[in-house]
Parts: sequence; C-alpha cells; structure tokens
Amino acid sequence: MREHSSVKVTSVIPETDDAVSLVLDADFAYRPGQFITVRVGSAARCYSLCSSPFADESPAITVKRTPDGFASNWICDNIRAGASLDIMPPAGTFTPSSLDADFLLFAAGSGITPVMSILKSALARGRGKVVLVYANRDERSVIFSSALRSLASDDRLLVIHHLDSVQGPPSVASLAALAAPYAAHETFICGPDPYMSLVRQALASVGFPASRTHVERFLSLEENPFEAVPVAEGAVASTLTVTLDGSTRVLSWPPGARMLDVLLDAGLDAPYSCRQGICGACACTLADGKVDMAHNEVLEQPDLAEGWILACQSTAATDSVTIEY
Repeated sequence: MREHSSVKVTSVIPETDDAVSLVLDADFAYRPGQFITVRVGSAARCYSLCSSPFADESPAITVKRTPDGFASNWICDNIRAGASLDIMPPAGTFTPSSLDADFLLFAAGSGITPVMSILKSALARGRGKVVLVYANRDERSVIFSSALRSLASDDRLLVIHHLDSVQGPPSVASLAALAAPYAAHETFICGPDPYMSLVRQALASVGFPASRTHVERFLSLEENPFEAVPVAEGAVASTLTVTLDGSTRVLSWPPGARMLDVLLDAGLDAPYSCRQGICGACACTLADGKVDMAHNEVLEQPDLAEGWILACQSTAATDSVTIEY
C-alpha cells in the first residue's frame, strides 16, 4: 500500500454539461501527462492532471461522467469547494522526455485531460510547435474550449477540432490526412479505445515511427491501492536475488508480498510509477524461478516469453527468484 494524503478542493470548474475540473490545494511534484489515484468510497479511480507544473497554476484533475460510472458520477454530484480528497502521489509514463520537441497531439472526449497538461507545458517551457487534433460529438462536448481558444493566440499552437455532428465520425483516411504534414513530430494519443485504434492505423499508414508514438489508456483498477492486499492462501516465502545498477543483493521475500515492496523496503532504488500494472515502468527480467502476476495491462505475450515481469504485481511462486534490471 502506497503512502497517500488528503488534499482540499479549492474550486470546482464546470467544463461541459458532464465534466468538471477540481483544483487542488496541493504542491506535489508531477510531470506533464501524469495522473493521481483518488479514493471514492471503497473504490479507487485514476484521474489525469489537466494542469501544467510549469504554468504557475495549482494541480487540477478533470472528471467526466460515464454511463453507470460510480466514481465519476459521485464526484460530479457531490464534490464542492472545501471538500477533501484522499489521493495517491502522481504516477504514469504518458509524459514527454523533453518539452523542446514538436508535438502532434490527438485527443477525443475526456482524453484531452493529460494532453492538455502536455500542451500547456510545451508552450510554457518548450521551444517547438504543437498541433492538437481534438475529436468530440459536438461543440457542447468540447472540454477546455475557452482555454484552448486563449492558448491558440500563441502562434506555436494549432488546434484542429473534429466534431462528429459536423464532419461525421473520424476515419483512418481523414486522420491520416491531418497527420501527414507532421511526421517528424512526437505524437501523444488519448481517448476511447476505438478512436485511438483509428489514430494508430492512420499514423502507420503515413509512416509514423512507433518509437515516437505514445498512447494513454483509461483503465479500471483491479485492486484498491488504498487497502492492504491480503496474503493469498498458499503464498510462498522466497529468497530474492536482484541485480540493479550493477550491484547484486539477496533479500528475504515474505509470503504474499509484492516484489516491488520488498525492493523498496530494502532501500533499493527500483524504478516504478503507477504500481497498478498499467504503465510498465517497474518491468524487469526474470532470470530464475517463477512469480505470479496479479495484474498486467502492458506486457504482451512476446515480452512475457522473453522473461519480462512487473515487479509491482509479482509475488513469489518458488522458494528462490532471481531478477535483473
């Protein structure tokens, strides 16, 4: 279970009929495009930060109602200025390695939230140009419409709106035509899965390299990170041998403990970010032994075949395990 804290909501900003931004009285460090995890009753949900750490503004998240969405509907109906939220620290790897690149940003619906953080950060601290392609059902659905109009006064930013009510649903051909002039740009994509699939097909059709294409998916958490994970029946105690930064350590691994917790408790600087099995920042290679992974949304079958595992999701399945970073 990670350290969490309580923060005050200083204001609630209506963005559309079904989306609000919550401005937080907090001073935590974060990177453009990251998210925080919020406790909502007995559940936990991840919400992207729409603010920029470089734009002289307080951290803020944006929450959009979803059909039958327990957490999003509760927040929109009940959270007012002065309320407190229990949150986990910022996490996520949907963030630029440098703000000086030229950016091509694709967003649909509430997928604009982390993209907005990247966009504002690039304009505040970067030196390149930014192109945003933003798809919505209609004009009333456009989150941050007034903010985008204001930011577009910067001649480094081009905003291209796609409204289904006017242009019809986006297609691979239409998205490819928009993307083609910007093949050298660093590309970030966020939105519903069908939209992101269209964008990726469009980019591939005009030769965008996969190494410069970054995708953020909104996923439901399999576990509540605010609660301690119970030790499973039959959990195995193990010895963990880890090679990290050129040094090798042998650690005692209690039954049911997550590998990442064992590493961090031993004072090792093991990499991690989301701790939910959805970002891959904690990935390492399994050299010997076996582990069980509780959750995995990032490693594909070829990765698993090569021995990659997620430290944040792994418990021991044999009495000795060896890993390498």
